[in-house]
Amino acid sequence: PPAPSTRNDIRDCSADPPYLPPTATNTTARLAALRSLMRTHGAHAYIVPSTDAHMSEYISERDARLGWLTGFTGSAGTAVVTQDAAALWTDSRYWTQAERELDCNWELQRTSSVESIAMWILSAVPAEGNVALDPFLFSIDTWNSYSRALHGSGRTLLPLETNLVDEAWGDQRPLPSSSEIYSLPAEFTGSSWQEKVAGIRQRMEQHVRRPTAVLLSGLEETAWLFNLRGDDIPYNPVFYSYTLLTSSTISLFVEQRRLSEAARGSLLSGCPGPLCVELRDYGQVSAHLRRYAQGNVTVWLGTEYTTYGLYGIIPQEKLLEENYSPVMMAKAVKNAHEQEMLRAAHVRDAVAVIQYLLWLEKKVPQGQVDEFSGAQHIDALRWSVLPPGLPCPVKGSRGPPAPPSLPPSPLPSRAQEHSHGPSFQSISASG
Repeated sequence: PPAPSTRNDIRDCSADPPYLPPTATNTTARLAALRSLMRTHGAHAYIVPSTDAHMSEYISERDARLGWLTGFTGSAGTAVVTQDAAALWTDSRYWTQAERELDCNWELQRTSSVESIAMWILSAVPAEGNVALDPFLFSIDTWNSYSRALHGSGRTLLPLETNLVDEAWGDQRPLPSSSEIYSLPAEFTGSSWQEKVAGIRQRMEQHVRRPTAVLLSGLEETAWLFNLRGDDIPYNPVFYSYTLLTSSTISLFVEQRRLSEAARGSLLSGCPGPLCVELRDYGQVSAHLRRYAQGNVTVWLGTEYTTYGLYGIIPQEKLLEENYSPVMMAKAVKNAHEQEMLRAAHVRDAVAVIQYLLWLEKKVPQGQVDEFSGAQHIDALRWSVLPPGLPCPVKGSRGPPAPPSLPPSPLPSRAQEHSHGPSFQSISASG
């Protein structure tokens, strides 16, 4: 028979033997390793989400646990594994992709609702069974949804701070980023980090509950507050971190050795004193928060970016919960200088887009361009103007350092001068 087209080449688990396309991943050994660990921890089921510990919209390769376990590389999904079954839930954007990437160890559930996942768990896990999960990978709302769905069923949610997928993945798991965390120059921000901290502390004082601390879990929050940037997640200028800001202290939980000399100097410039940033190891946040919560305190946090793991550390009566933290709310309101920089960035990018459209007009009629090569070309146009002496950036780099200041108006000849790369992989398609 003729070979199936790539577009329609999907698995057929009803065939004898089952048919798997070359895009499918053999997950037999991975599931066996995970199930062994589940038995060790007394887990009858294990839930694996597609999120990271900061509820990020996009994740790093190191956090792609769902992708490693299942072979499915879509951006949204949930897997549940028992000793004799495994299932993946995802939405309609990814059904065909899942049929091409899953092997026959997996059932594909064509929905993404917690209710559907819970119903499957109730049928697959015996009464009195434990349903295990990593509380640092689930939002507060999602955890509560599972808790409600399983309430009264005899099944127990079992939080495991040891992530079993990480254990099974072992030394094959990608290493954490080692790239530099750098300062964003004041010319681009219009506000120093000290001014931002003062503004957040003022909001704390003005709040009717008078919170004693603000906990920041979202990676954008800490990056914005301290005017720092990194590239731990592709296309996102962030780095793994947490912040606990009180009325008199600032604790930044981060891999300290990665801070540039300028970034470290900026953070420590106010030491000792209330504008001194105490640098702590990234992994110490839970222990530090547990100690802090023993006092007469009130911790203000945004539930959208805080995991249940951190939330559960703080006694309920010591919590001030809002959907978004005061830092996320402040970040959303751009100052006049930030607005000016946004406009300048869009003018610069427009030059690259116009160059791209002209290139397309010439090349498409000649049959010399497809969606992929087109995407590559517009990325190259955005990098096309580099300061003298700087090499062309390679994949994964953040590009040339920003010059000390912007020209008064964005000139076409210097259009991409400040490019640090696109904000997502180019999506280039027509017809």
